Amino acid sequence: MGHLAFPLLVALIGVALLFDWLNGLHDAANSIATVVSTRVLKPQYAVAWAAFFNFIAFLFFGTHVASTVGKGIVDAHVIDAGVIFGALMGAIVWNVLTWVLGIPSSSSHALVGGLIGAGTAKAGLSAVVWSGVIKTAAAIVLSPTIGLLLALVLVLIVAWTSIRMTPLQVDRRFRKLQLVSASLYSLGHGGNDAQKTMGIIAVLLYSQGMLGGEFHVPLWVVLSCQTAMGLGTLMGGWKIVHTMGSKITRLTPPQGFCAETGGAITLFLATLGGIPVSTTHTITGAIVGVGASRRMSAVRWNVASGIVVAWVVTIPAAAIVGALFYELTRLF
Repeated sequence: MGHLAFPLLVALIGVALLFDWLNGLHDAANSIATVVSTRVLKPQYAVAWAAFFNFIAFLFFGTHVASTVGKGIVDAHVIDAGVIFGALMGAIVWNVLTWVLGIPSSSSHALVGGLIGAGTAKAGLSAVVWSGVIKTAAAIVLSPTIGLLLALVLVLIVAWTSIRMTPLQVDRRFRKLQLVSASLYSLGHGGNDAQKTMGIIAVLLYSQGMLGGEFHVPLWVVLSCQTAMGLGTLMGGWKIVHTMGSKITRLTPPQGFCAETGGAITLFLATLGGIPVSTTHTITGAIVGVGASRRMSAVRWNVASGIVVAWVVTIPAAAIVGALFYELTRLF
């Protein structure tokens, strides 16, 4: 597949931005579920708050994650328009399906799965960059675990520092602090998630020889991806907010603060390390950690285990869809 006609290239970039918008819509829940369920912010304000911090994230983080997605999952030389289309469709189909069912699955891993599927369909398993895939797969286990442990530690610190305060004082203090933790989480989300689409668009431009031979992420790509994600967040995926905010466990403002801060620290570490993690997994782990800190029965384990099944299935399911869509492009 040689160079694309310009309209086709624009259309593909449009599909990538559609995925990014869906990602924001799908993952609005991660940033705001805890603030909404503790009634610190009304849903419409929470969404605007999250969208703003989602958008400005590029000012704080480099584009390491974009590089991992662009050239660390499938060999950049294998990637062409067909592979990109297959990868995006694999991710979009899986995202829409889980969104309709209200399952908080990972947009990131759907995209990684789609890339692996389409890349393998084109060039066999030799196209896969295993080091990047292993790093991403390890993060499926590590990001919720680290989120959970950090949230538990924060619960202990909060309990210890609030020992002399009345419940009302604690509630007041953490309502304010939760605004900070929600904005940090949204920053982490924008920093990690919007970069995945940046990586896809950048590698598409690279495959068309439009980056002057050196892989990098142009500023217009950064800005358009952050905008698409911010707009998606503004639309808010309410079904998933419900699952995250109230079905896993009941949250109070101090617990919401601990869950978001634990999740945010995890995301910052991953983003700086260039690891595409799932913001969904991270916040779910943190919420489970906070719930379990009261007593194990405070967590609705049947809901949590259903979510875990979706995590495990996401990459292979999106890979199969991605491969099918790649095969479809070969018919044309």
